[in-house]
Amino acid sequence: MPSAQRAARWITPVLMLVVWLVLGGLLGPYAGKLGEVADNDQASFLPQSAESTRVIDAQKSFDQDKTVPAVVVWTTQEGKIEPQQREAATRSLAALKGSHGIVGTPSPAVPSKDGEALQGAVQIRADLDTALPGVLDDVRDEAERVQGTKAQLTGPAATQADLSDAFAGIDGILLVVALVVVLLILLLVYRSVLLPLIIILGAVFALSLASAVVYELAREDLVSVDGQVQGILSILVIGAATDYALLLSARFREELARHDDRIAAMRSALRRSFGAITASAATVALGLLALLLSDLTNNQALGPVGAIGIVCAVISALTFLPATLVLVGRAAYWPAKPRHATGPDAGEEGGAGRDGENAGAGGDADVAAGHSVWARIAARVDRMPRRIWASTLVALVACAAFSPQLNAQGVPVDETFVKDVPSVTGQRTLSEHFPGGSGNPAVVVADAGKAREVTRAAAGTDGVATASPLTESGRPGQGRPVVADGRVLINATLEAGANSDEAKQTVERLRTSVHAVPGADALVGGYTAQQLDIQTTAEEDRAIIVPVVLLIIFAILIVLLRALVIPVVLVATVALNFLATLGVAALVFQHLLGFTGTDASVPLYGFVFLVALGVDYNIFLLTRVREEAQLHGTRAGIRRGLTATGGVITSAGVVLAATFAALVVIPLSFLVQIAFIVAFGVLLDTLVVRSLLVPALARDIGPAVWWPGALRRRG
Repeated sequence: MPSAQRAARWITPVLMLVVWLVLGGLLGPYAGKLGEVADNDQASFLPQSAESTRVIDAQKSFDQDKTVPAVVVWTTQEGKIEPQQREAATRSLAALKGSHGIVGTPSPAVPSKDGEALQGAVQIRADLDTALPGVLDDVRDEAERVQGTKAQLTGPAATQADLSDAFAGIDGILLVVALVVVLLILLLVYRSVLLPLIIILGAVFALSLASAVVYELAREDLVSVDGQVQGILSILVIGAATDYALLLSARFREELARHDDRIAAMRSALRRSFGAITASAATVALGLLALLLSDLTNNQALGPVGAIGIVCAVISALTFLPATLVLVGRAAYWPAKPRHATGPDAGEEGGAGRDGENAGAGGDADVAAGHSVWARIAARVDRMPRRIWASTLVALVACAAFSPQLNAQGVPVDETFVKDVPSVTGQRTLSEHFPGGSGNPAVVVADAGKAREVTRAAAGTDGVATASPLTESGRPGQGRPVVADGRVLINATLEAGANSDEAKQTVERLRTSVHAVPGADALVGGYTAQQLDIQTTAEEDRAIIVPVVLLIIFAILIVLLRALVIPVVLVATVALNFLATLGVAALVFQHLLGFTGTDASVPLYGFVFLVALGVDYNIFLLTRVREEAQLHGTRAGIRRGLTATGGVITSAGVVLAATFAALVVIPLSFLVQIAFIVAFGVLLDTLVVRSLLVPALARDIGPAVWWPGALRRRG
């Protein structure tokens, strides 16, 4: 080949690498800028059709949407609150009037029935964002002036500040932990110096591109982002980009044993792995987009944002990685470089040598050892398929039997964070001396002409401690009710804690009571009503989205595998894996981690991630099995496919599980629960379902597994 032609062949990989290096430099900062467009106000993610959302809209006439309350609670070591302490507490609150961020007149200090605590409320501007902690510090400083007392802050404003603090490290700590964990696993598994660094760099470039796209869309209000979505995006992109890179790099290693030319080896690797990688990416992306069918706007937000991340991950894996590997060549796998095989098996289609060993093993001790392990597993599956699939099926069904014990009715306020934070400890103190719903009352909006009747109906509802209209003086029961657009606002303090099942049941009774007042057109909202509406909507979402995701995955598998039987097997096994994971999670959450409830969205998120990602690994396996079966028949194809892909798919599963486990660095129970469900579920799928159950079922069914495709006719 002339030297000019040889040089021209290298232009494309060089240009591709240069483009990614430039993009990485320009877009890198966007991963740290997503927080600028994130909205962590949970009220903005309520279902649009819910009654509590309509209350928020009605509150705008009262200027209630512009403020968020902070509740101060005072206690003493001596027990009883003295009159002079109550007066001092009222003065300290009054002194805050007109201060930066404070709206209106703070309430007076109100004693508890047991006389051992005081509480007061301060309305704070809701748009302070990063300035909120400073305003709360001012409130705390004034409250601590009351001698002989201990002052604590709680209420929605304090909770919002603690949430912001929890998400403060999401741009740095989470990303660093995830990348370090992935790098360590890759170094330990592959014992290669350069390849893990190349894979990590590709994942970082993918995240930079995804962050830039999401940032611009969020700035134009085309997508919504909160701290949870931001964290999941980072983990999802890093995990997916690493998985796709591992699959391609492993296939490139095989092809280097068959081709002395690096470019020819990469072309063959891309041709043989392109379908599996793109089908896997399409499965996850379309599964995430199914969340657009949800009526919860935070689910709707995760759908397109996650899909964008997956698309960027697969683009990086199919462009940056091939270009870099072609330029680096065998040195990427140093010190265990794959050698070009010259034996009779070197040019065999499928890249597998005798007895299912990888043709690229060629003297590489690590690869050969890894394949010998999977060769033994594949041989055992081949010898006793029925015993293997029956035993694994029984174990999974036994785990799934505990799934109904997962309480997805919401997370109590004191379990929102996995460690003690000021707002939680303050709420705990408040609940000890005042009705459990203090600081988070139910909000009733009704026709002004029916204010008295609605107030009476609310106060008479079982579970409601007190009910009174919002007055011009700002003090319950003192002054004329505030009227806006012919409506009044009534605060109903509940006896039970705002996030408890008892409080939600009280809200249901409260809605029945006030809806029954003729002509009042009453609506019930507030924190507890919002949680109830979210829970109800989440249950409705699962009924719609779960079958849609299963249909999407089933359709992709039919197209990819050109069969009907094996797609049914795969969908059924990943669904069983999900139920088994929920069963184990229910036991772990209740008995080991001490969670009394899980967020209403956790089962849906877990389903979308586990089913879509679980099918990923089965796609990687079955595409290789199908490739081998075309040459050697179904039985040999299963054995050879499992042997060839066992190591790389297991490595990919471990990496993805560890990546999602990194979410535990954010001290929120929602993300800890998601981290456990996805990490455990991925490991269960990788080590049991994909390695044992699916190949054993396929082996027992035989060539009919490819029905109605032509491959079923091969013995």
